[in-house]
Amino acid sequence: MGSLLRGSRATRPPPYMPRNDLRNIAIVAHVDHGKTTLVDHMLRQSGAFRENEVVAERVMDSNDLERERGITILAKNTSIRYRGVKINIVDTPGHSDFGGEVERTLMMADGALLLVDAAEGPLPQTRFVLSKCLQRGFPVIVVINKIDRSDARAHEVLSEVFDLFCDLEASDPQQDFATLYAVAKLGQAKRELEHEATNLEPLFETILERVPAPSGDPDGPLQVIVCNTTHDDYVGRLAVGRVVRGTARSGADVALLGEDGQSRGYVKMLYAYEGLKRVAVESAVAGEVVAIAGIEGVTIGDTIADPAHPEALPRIVVEEPTIKMKIGVNTSTFAGKSKQSKYLTSRHLKERLEREAMKNLAIRVEPTEVPDTFVVLGRGELQLAILVETMRREGYEMQLSNPEVVTREINGEVMEPVELVVVDVPDTYVGIVTERLSGRRGRMVKMTNPGFGRARLEFRVPSRGLIGFRGEFLTATRGTGLLNTMFDGWAPWGGPMMRRPTGAIVADRVGVATPYALHHLQPRGMFFIVPGVEVYEGMIIGEHNRPNDTDVNVIKEKKLSNVRNHGKDENVLLASPRLLTIETAMEWIDGDELVEVTPDAVRVRKKVLACNRRERREDAIEQSQSVE
Repeated sequence: MGSLLRGSRATRPPPYMPRNDLRNIAIVAHVDHGKTTLVDHMLRQSGAFRENEVVAERVMDSNDLERERGITILAKNTSIRYRGVKINIVDTPGHSDFGGEVERTLMMADGALLLVDAAEGPLPQTRFVLSKCLQRGFPVIVVINKIDRSDARAHEVLSEVFDLFCDLEASDPQQDFATLYAVAKLGQAKRELEHEATNLEPLFETILERVPAPSGDPDGPLQVIVCNTTHDDYVGRLAVGRVVRGTARSGADVALLGEDGQSRGYVKMLYAYEGLKRVAVESAVAGEVVAIAGIEGVTIGDTIADPAHPEALPRIVVEEPTIKMKIGVNTSTFAGKSKQSKYLTSRHLKERLEREAMKNLAIRVEPTEVPDTFVVLGRGELQLAILVETMRREGYEMQLSNPEVVTREINGEVMEPVELVVVDVPDTYVGIVTERLSGRRGRMVKMTNPGFGRARLEFRVPSRGLIGFRGEFLTATRGTGLLNTMFDGWAPWGGPMMRRPTGAIVADRVGVATPYALHHLQPRGMFFIVPGVEVYEGMIIGEHNRPNDTDVNVIKEKKLSNVRNHGKDENVLLASPRLLTIETAMEWIDGDELVEVTPDAVRVRKKVLACNRRERREDAIEQSQSVE
């Protein structure tokens, strides 16, 4: 194809002939609507795997954390071949906290596949990803997935999707979208609901019909937009992006146009995507998604260009962070005690956080007045918790402050971020959910009841009102409710808002927790530890059932005497403790508390460890409620 396109400039009619042997498509949806499962079956049915090859379920979720949590965290590239056409696929995350991944990876596509659950319908993140696709002018193929669900309502959902397109002011050609009905877990798709489905052939055909072939001058000066960076053990740093113009060649000299200026480099290795593998190629023409090795210092948003004609493409811009959190060097009594800890100093923390900010545009790192503490800004608690969990597994120790919202000043007034909260609950829990969100300054904007025992409520709630709310919501609805959120603009600062109505049970000395002590302290609240756990002064061991904090001796042992009477000893029965994870600990702590994270433990502690130097809880958190 390349040889056909290369010829006299005067004889080639503009615009340049599109590459009909290539399609680039992004798969977008709300979390858990079936994107990665669909990609699995697209790979299987296109022959990307050998017949006898053992393939893991959700093969695109290659990260350990993605497999454990069952969600996509990082956008991934793959490709399939169908009827002689190569289809490059970008599998994107569905959770709103990872929206930055979606925004930058859409640069590699020319069209989008929008998956919508046949029962749940369009949710907040569906709106977010669709708006980004429509802004880029993409044709969208709508796939109503999970039509085999007992509560599926495909026709109503299709109507809701069309309303969403109208709401987002889609153009007339975009509103004339193709619709397919699918069961992704079985690898089946069909054009009409009453048709019989056996495979994904209707989907492949629709992609070839609806997604335009990429265009671009293969003979012009080289331009490659870098949308992602990754690492290979053999060739080092890889820049993943799309050839916008010209032809990328292995071994060629290139110019790197970054934020701080221009530098020179050369293409040590050039890769294209074939199935799940990167395959070394000699050249790649305009429209292809490639990975380039050998260019030092390349970051997301840079342009790799022809040294003779260095023209930079517009840099990738993602939405601003809304949540911030302080990450600092661990200063607890047990700092450095873990045998798995490798990185303890502020230098290690700073380097690791800066590396993360380079490859994740939605995260920013800022210094503080204290040299061993850094402010990390992101899209949400889950995104920050995933970052901390990843660092912990790499051997880092750190301490975390409670998450806070990022404020900004607009026309002299302090503004705070507001979220659109969509709640799907059984009818019996509508009252309790409304009451809980009202207490967090939530305002109901919409309520619908489809009539099968569940209601859908929409609220506008300040972002700080949602910190720590997810656990409370699941408890209030006994695990039957669905909660989805999306950033929905800015509103004037609403004043102080209480985070947690209860205090903490705090250990007052170093030692090992005993069953005897825990048994006698049980009436005071719920514990976070089990007997045999080491504690230190200032470590929080539980949640007090009153508003104030209480310091306790949790290492107390029963005094033994020489007298033994049958039946005299108490039978120690302890309630099951609430074991904290990084996310639940971040949600639980208040302004005067920290989360201590080591490779083998997650603990919560007071900022001031010594009992006799610590302020009362009310005084300590009063300052944290003010606007910074």
